[in-house]
Amino acid sequence: MLTQRQIIIREATTQEDLLIAQHFYQMWRDMGVPEDAINPDWCDATLEFIEQARQNLFYKGFVAEVDNAVVGSASCQLFAGLYSNVLKPEYRKTGYIWGVYVEPSYRRQGIAKRLTSIAVEYLQAIACTQVVLNASPAGKPVYLSLGFSQANQMVLNLVVSASPL
Repeated sequence: MLTQRQIIIREATTQEDLLIAQHFYQMWRDMGVPEDAINPDWCDATLEFIEQARQNLFYKGFVAEVDNAVVGSASCQLFAGLYSNVLKPEYRKTGYIWGVYVEPSYRRQGIAKRLTSIAVEYLQAIACTQVVLNASPAGKPVYLSLGFSQANQMVLNLVVSASPL
Protein backbone atom coordinates (compact mmCIF):
# COMPACT_ATOMS: atom_id res chain seq x y z
CA MET A 1 0.00 0.00 0.00
CA LEU A 2 1.23 3.48 -0.87
CA THR A 3 1.68 6.06 1.84
CA GLN A 4 0.18 9.55 1.59
CA ARG A 5 3.65 11.00 0.86
CA GLN A 6 4.08 8.81 -2.21
CA ILE A 7 0.86 9.99 -3.86
CA ILE A 8 0.84 13.52 -5.26
CA ILE A 9 -2.53 15.04 -6.13
CA ARG A 10 -2.27 18.18 -8.26
CA GLU A 11 -4.09 20.27 -10.82
CA ALA A 12 -3.75 18.83 -14.31
CA THR A 13 -2.05 20.84 -17.02
CA THR A 14 -3.68 21.39 -20.40
CA GLN A 15 -1.06 19.03 -21.82
CA GLU A 16 -2.68 16.28 -19.73
CA ASP A 17 -6.13 16.71 -21.31
CA LEU A 18 -5.40 13.74 -23.59
CA LEU A 19 -4.57 11.56 -20.59
CA ILE A 20 -7.80 12.65 -18.88
CA ALA A 21 -9.72 11.76 -22.06
CA GLN A 22 -8.05 8.34 -22.12
CA HIS A 23 -8.97 7.76 -18.47
CA PHE A 24 -12.56 8.77 -19.26
CA TYR A 25 -12.66 6.21 -22.08
CA GLN A 26 -11.13 3.51 -19.88
CA MET A 27 -13.62 4.26 -17.11
CA TRP A 28 -16.47 3.32 -19.47
CA ARG A 29 -14.65 0.20 -20.64
CA ASP A 30 -14.01 -0.86 -17.02
CA MET A 31 -17.74 -0.48 -16.31
CA GLY A 32 -18.47 -3.03 -19.03
CA VAL A 33 -19.41 -0.75 -21.92
CA PRO A 34 -18.37 -2.62 -25.09
CA GLU A 35 -15.84 -0.89 -27.32
CA ASP A 36 -18.26 -0.87 -30.26
CA ALA A 37 -20.78 1.11 -28.16
CA ILE A 38 -18.33 4.01 -27.81
CA ASN A 39 -18.16 6.53 -30.63
CA PRO A 40 -14.94 6.23 -32.63
CA ASP A 41 -14.34 9.98 -32.17
CA TRP A 42 -14.49 9.65 -28.36
CA CYS A 43 -11.09 11.27 -27.88
CA ASP A 44 -11.77 14.36 -29.99
CA ALA A 45 -15.25 14.72 -28.48
CA THR A 46 -13.87 14.54 -24.94
CA LEU A 47 -11.07 17.01 -25.66
CA GLU A 48 -13.57 19.43 -27.21
CA PHE A 49 -15.87 19.01 -24.20
CA ILE A 50 -13.00 19.77 -21.81
CA GLU A 51 -12.02 22.87 -23.77
CA GLN A 52 -15.61 24.18 -23.85
CA ALA A 53 -16.03 23.48 -20.14
CA ARG A 54 -12.73 25.22 -19.40
CA GLN A 55 -13.92 28.32 -21.30
CA ASN A 56 -17.50 28.42 -20.02
CA LEU A 57 -17.93 26.30 -16.89
CA PHE A 58 -14.81 26.80 -14.72
CA TYR A 59 -13.47 23.33 -15.61
CA LYS A 60 -10.50 21.93 -13.69
CA GLY A 61 -8.86 18.56 -13.97
CA PHE A 62 -6.81 16.91 -11.25
CA VAL A 63 -4.32 14.07 -11.47
CA ALA A 64 -2.74 11.62 -9.05
CA GLU A 65 0.95 10.92 -9.52
CA VAL A 66 3.04 8.07 -8.17
CA ASP A 67 6.76 8.04 -8.98
CA ASN A 68 6.24 10.79 -11.60
CA ALA A 69 3.59 8.75 -13.45
CA VAL A 70 -0.06 9.80 -13.58
CA VAL A 71 -2.18 6.93 -12.22
CA GLY A 72 -5.55 8.63 -11.82
CA SER A 73 -7.59 11.68 -12.70
CA ALA A 74 -10.82 13.51 -11.99
CA SER A 75 -12.60 16.41 -13.64
CA CYS A 76 -15.02 19.00 -12.29
CA GLN A 77 -16.91 22.04 -13.48
CA LEU A 78 -20.09 23.96 -13.01
CA PHE A 79 -23.09 21.81 -13.85
CA ALA A 80 -24.57 23.05 -17.13
CA GLY A 81 -27.99 21.74 -16.16
CA LEU A 82 -30.67 19.64 -17.71
CA TYR A 83 -33.25 22.42 -17.64
CA SER A 84 -33.47 26.17 -17.17
CA ASN A 85 -31.93 27.23 -13.88
CA VAL A 86 -34.45 29.51 -12.22
CA LEU A 87 -32.81 29.47 -8.78
CA LYS A 88 -30.47 32.18 -7.55
CA PRO A 89 -26.82 31.05 -7.28
CA GLU A 90 -26.81 31.81 -3.56
CA TYR A 91 -29.49 29.15 -3.19
CA ARG A 92 -28.15 26.55 -5.61
CA LYS A 93 -24.97 26.74 -7.66
CA THR A 94 -24.20 23.18 -8.64
CA GLY A 95 -20.78 21.76 -9.34
CA TYR A 96 -20.35 18.49 -11.20
CA ILE A 97 -17.58 15.92 -10.79
CA TRP A 98 -16.99 13.45 -13.61
CA GLY A 99 -14.44 11.02 -14.92
CA VAL A 100 -12.95 9.93 -11.60
CA TYR A 101 -10.59 7.15 -12.65
CA VAL A 102 -7.70 5.28 -11.04
CA GLU A 103 -5.64 2.68 -12.87
CA PRO A 104 -6.49 -0.84 -11.64
CA SER A 105 -3.17 -1.57 -9.92
CA TYR A 106 -3.52 1.62 -7.82
CA ARG A 107 -7.12 1.17 -6.68
CA ARG A 108 -8.20 0.73 -3.05
CA GLN A 109 -5.45 3.02 -1.82
CA GLY A 110 -7.47 6.19 -1.26
CA ILE A 111 -6.54 7.86 -4.56
CA ALA A 112 -10.11 8.25 -5.87
CA LYS A 113 -11.15 9.67 -2.51
CA ARG A 114 -8.34 12.22 -2.58
CA LEU A 115 -9.06 13.19 -6.20
CA THR A 116 -12.74 13.65 -5.39
CA SER A 117 -11.93 15.66 -2.25
CA ILE A 118 -9.74 18.12 -4.14
CA ALA A 119 -12.44 18.52 -6.78
CA VAL A 120 -14.99 19.26 -4.04
CA GLU A 121 -12.60 21.83 -2.51
CA TYR A 122 -12.24 23.57 -5.87
CA LEU A 123 -16.01 23.65 -6.39
CA GLN A 124 -16.44 25.13 -2.90
CA ALA A 125 -13.84 27.77 -3.78
CA ILE A 126 -15.91 28.89 -6.79
CA ALA A 127 -18.98 29.23 -4.53
CA CYS A 128 -20.85 26.05 -5.42
CA THR A 129 -23.55 25.22 -2.91
CA GLN A 130 -23.83 21.56 -3.88
CA VAL A 131 -21.89 18.97 -5.85
CA VAL A 132 -23.34 16.14 -7.91
CA LEU A 133 -21.78 13.16 -9.62
CA ASN A 134 -22.87 9.87 -11.12
CA ALA A 135 -21.30 6.95 -9.28
CA SER A 136 -20.40 3.57 -10.63
CA PRO A 137 -21.17 0.66 -8.29
CA ALA A 138 -17.46 0.48 -7.40
CA GLY A 139 -17.26 4.21 -6.73
CA LYS A 140 -20.39 4.53 -4.62
CA PRO A 141 -18.68 3.59 -1.29
CA VAL A 142 -15.97 6.19 -1.94
CA TYR A 143 -18.50 8.97 -2.43
CA LEU A 144 -20.69 7.89 0.48
CA SER A 145 -17.59 8.05 2.72
CA LEU A 146 -17.10 11.68 1.65
CA GLY A 147 -20.64 12.62 2.66
CA PHE A 148 -22.40 12.36 -0.69
CA SER A 149 -25.97 11.21 -0.31
CA GLN A 150 -27.97 9.06 -2.65
CA ALA A 151 -30.22 11.45 -4.54
CA ASN A 152 -33.67 11.08 -5.98
CA GLN A 153 -32.57 10.52 -9.58
CA MET A 154 -34.58 7.73 -11.09
CA VAL A 155 -33.63 5.93 -14.28
CA LEU A 156 -35.67 3.96 -16.79
CA ASN A 157 -33.54 2.06 -19.29
CA LEU A 158 -35.30 1.72 -22.63
CA VAL A 159 -34.68 -1.02 -25.13
CA VAL A 160 -33.32 0.45 -28.35
CA SER A 161 -35.25 -0.73 -31.38
CA ALA A 162 -33.44 -1.89 -34.50
CA SER A 163 -35.35 0.45 -36.81
CA PRO A 164 -36.01 4.18 -36.39
CA LEU A 165 -39.58 5.50 -36.31
